[in-house]
Amino acid sequence: MRISLIACAAAGALVLTACGSETSGEFTTEEGETGEYIIDQDSGSSTMTVETPDGTVSMRSGADVTEELPAGFTMVSGANVLSNTIVDQGESKGSLTTFQSDKSPDEIVAHFRAEAENAGISIQIETLINGGKMIGGENEDNGTTFSVSAFPGDDGVVTGQLTISEQPG
Repeated sequence: MRISLIACAAAGALVLTACGSETSGEFTTEEGETGEYIIDQDSGSSTMTVETPDGTVSMRSGADVTEELPAGFTMVSGANVLSNTIVDQGESKGSLTTFQSDKSPDEIVAHFRAEAENAGISIQIETLINGGKMIGGENEDNGTTFSVSAFPGDDGVVTGQLTISEQPG
């Protein structure tokens, strides 16, 4: 869970920084952890490293960051990746991918459900909201967590978000 908290804090810092004119810098969190960031204004991608008591956490985020999905997971065919964030803390890794597709929410969720179940992930939550769908679960043996959501827009294009976190065994 620690990687998720750091990723959220780091992502928030990057978003706030991206709104300003700074393209690089250093920072210290309330917990005393130090870090640095670099924003490439041409591509919109950003990188960040944070030194924590548990080790170095690195993050890369942007539309041009290549997806690094765990073995057995693949992006939905024909999807257009809008943004990808990769967080790496040694053995702990995470990814957050936002994409658009012409497939239905049911088709998108079915694709990732099959891959999650093949990876030993037990689906623990399934929600239907306003024509969209979300599922999530965990592999209790290895700590991998997973969620995917897919919601149709007014234009018929479905926007999805896939989150996978791998923790050391």
